[in-house]
Amino acid sequence: MLPFTDGFSKMMNFNNVFRWHYPFLLLLLLLTRVASAESLLVLGDSLSAGYRMSASQAWPALLDKKWQQQPEVINGSISGDTAAQGLARLPALLQQHHPRWVLIELGANDGLRGFPPQNIEQDLNKIITTIQAANAKPLLMQIRLPANYGRRYNDAFNNIYVKLAQQHNIPLVPFFMEQVYLKSQWMQPDGLHPTPDAQAFITELMDKELAPLVKHE
Repeated sequence: MLPFTDGFSKMMNFNNVFRWHYPFLLLLLLLTRVASAESLLVLGDSLSAGYRMSASQAWPALLDKKWQQQPEVINGSISGDTAAQGLARLPALLQQHHPRWVLIELGANDGLRGFPPQNIEQDLNKIITTIQAANAKPLLMQIRLPANYGRRYNDAFNNIYVKLAQQHNIPLVPFFMEQVYLKSQWMQPDGLHPTPDAQAFITELMDKELAPLVKHE
């Protein structure tokens, strides 16, 4: 057996130190890469896709710029999508981007078309479980419909989101359009979609709601 001083000297040799610490350095590098790859995927419809404007003008792009991609905001929204259509696209998006969080902004087109609430709930529930199965964290946005759809249907529709958030114990993010509706200059002529001028306001609102969920876990 080597004397203690000789053994210690050999352990402190640079090559030995590097060999002993190499696994830890490799693990640190991998963790750094994982952290830098963290992203928030926005799975939405025209309200997030940027209807009648360039994608760079839409709030997800502005939020990505504000956050300086820490984490990166990926806009996976398509105008006109229903919850079922978002569900159909979701597996490919998860495989491509491997997001850590997914904001679900879907259901408005289902509601505007008068789809049965139980069908909407079923599709949104499948979206949530698909996200969880991919080891990502779902964030559900509470979508609301115009009052002219009637109280009975509106109540059933609104309760979908509350029920699913409670059932899966996930955050329920407020609907940004509720404040946008209040300013006519922020609404396009169709009365349904925000203008490019409204995107900065939406960005600040979403920053306030989402940053605590994805940046300060």
